[in-house]
Amino acid sequence: MRVFAIGDIHGCFNAFQILLEQKIQLLKSDKIILLGDYIDRGIQIREVIDYIIDLQAKGFDIVTLLGNHEAMLLDAYNNEGLTSKWIQNGGSETLKSFDITSLKDIEPKYIEFFKGLSYYFAFEGYLFVHAGFNDSDINPFADTYSMIWLCRQTYENPLLMNKIIIHGHRPIPVEVCKNIVHSNKNVINLDTGCVYSNMTGYGTLTAIELNTRSLYFA
Repeated sequence: MRVFAIGDIHGCFNAFQILLEQKIQLLKSDKIILLGDYIDRGIQIREVIDYIIDLQAKGFDIVTLLGNHEAMLLDAYNNEGLTSKWIQNGGSETLKSFDITSLKDIEPKYIEFFKGLSYYFAFEGYLFVHAGFNDSDINPFADTYSMIWLCRQTYENPLLMNKIIIHGHRPIPVEVCKNIVHSNKNVINLDTGCVYSNMTGYGTLTAIELNTRSLYFA
């Protein structure tokens, strides 16, 4: 079984589809872990969410994690007073993509999708999370704030230090990502800023296959 993790998508549907269908050539025997931040900033957000839902419905093994942007959307959905914070972080693009002016008008199936996202995923010797873990907490799996907001490059917590931690959240240039993987570090950041195509070194959606530590780009 091939096991892939994919970094922050942010509405970059074309890159996401190319990555899965052409570069990875997705099979139903594969496991795909998506690291969160499917929405905001990009322009094809609804297409990204519909694609993920459709793949899951067809029986593909797609694990979906919660990013800080999905968390902000849910916060705004539950508390209108938090809408401006979300809008300032790219929420307006999400509203436009869903062709709505208020989150209250979004179809319930999408809210259910966002509510169903996991904070982290453990698989064999790996931990997958959007951002990171609270290294100083006796139980780092209890601090959900850290999982979607705070990244670390190293961990010393006994429950974390012998794991390979795969995350996104903080955009890095593609070459930096390659160096992290090729130097066999235990903390791997896969967010190569696919939505920032106007910035040198960014603008790429990145996946890693964990058995071979092979990288795929779109």
